Amino acid sequence: MTHSYTPGLRVSDDALLHRERRLPLKGSVTVTRGQRVTADHVVARCHLPGNVQTLNLAARLALDPARVPGSLTRPIGSAIERGDVIASSKSLFGLVRNKVEAPTRGTIESVSSITGQLILREPPIPVEVNAYVGGVVHEVLPDEGVIMEASGAFLQGIFGVGGETGGPIAVVVEGSDDDLTRERLRPEHRGCVLVGGAYVSHDTLLRARDLGAAAVVVGGFDDRDLRELLGRDLGVAITGAEDLGITLVLTEGFGRIGMADRAWSLLSRFAGHRASVSGATQIRAGVMRPEILIPHAHAPAAAHAPADHGLEIGSLLRVIREPHFGRIGTVIELPPELRELESEARVRVLVVEFSDDGTRTLIPRANVELIAG
Repeated sequence: MTHSYTPGLRVSDDALLHRERRLPLKGSVTVTRGQRVTADHVVARCHLPGNVQTLNLAARLALDPARVPGSLTRPIGSAIERGDVIASSKSLFGLVRNKVEAPTRGTIESVSSITGQLILREPPIPVEVNAYVGGVVHEVLPDEGVIMEASGAFLQGIFGVGGETGGPIAVVVEGSDDDLTRERLRPEHRGCVLVGGAYVSHDTLLRARDLGAAAVVVGGFDDRDLRELLGRDLGVAITGAEDLGITLVLTEGFGRIGMADRAWSLLSRFAGHRASVSGATQIRAGVMRPEILIPHAHAPAAAHAPADHGLEIGSLLRVIREPHFGRIGTVIELPPELRELESEARVRVLVVEFSDDGTRTLIPRANVELIAG
């Protein structure tokens, strides 16, 4: 057998996209089906239970736990403000009065006559979910959220960090092989999605964050810098919840790698358009890629599914598993027989020649994806 099929990253000028926007628990939906909204529009709200504080009233009032419920100055369920007296007692034949003030506003939730502990529930935490991408509310999920529909350009990256964000696209380098450097950054890039070329350093990324840029999209980034950015080793690659102040999307991998022609061309054509960006990445079961969505007026007749691509001799590919994660190379051999790995699993493999140093190695076919363009 001379070829197989493997998925590549999607790069499309014109796609019909659906994104589910769901609350962490039941709440209220603020939009209706068919309503057109912007990316920042709040589509659903809920309140998470507030944090709990435990107060040892028995110790603070010098009371037997059984007497603590009788020391409350407010009934269970009362709303209180910070500094309100919530319990009191007398000692030394009534000459000394002890009292306990609320450390924060909230609600008296319960008190125990066994432990003498009072539980104070802080105010609920409001949670809002926005549309993320400008478009039409395709479906309302009662009490939970919505499914958004948008037509536009769509680009997947290989890896990213940082949460959802958005802003106008600003191409800040001249070509796909250029580096994004500090000197190219300007105050007017605040709130923008910056498109670099082959590489951005940790120092430049922090400078972009300090300027208020929403996201940086480049070909590559050093894995050493990634550890410094996160303050830890990544481990299992599940990202998107990091609070970094900026979102980073890599279109090619780790190291200095020129952005693929199709990705560069698409982002350049839509300079000035608003893009929605997510750095969320999961490369194990349930693969999820970082993405750039650019809504525009033209609506395709139907969603465009990514086409299967034949994996053949000469195909350009990217490795998506360790130990060669992110490296790019060319297929030079497709052995038809199954090969046994160190894990003793027998799988179909290929031989790849890496573009950076010309070395060759044997890799399971399931561990690669094609690069289009």
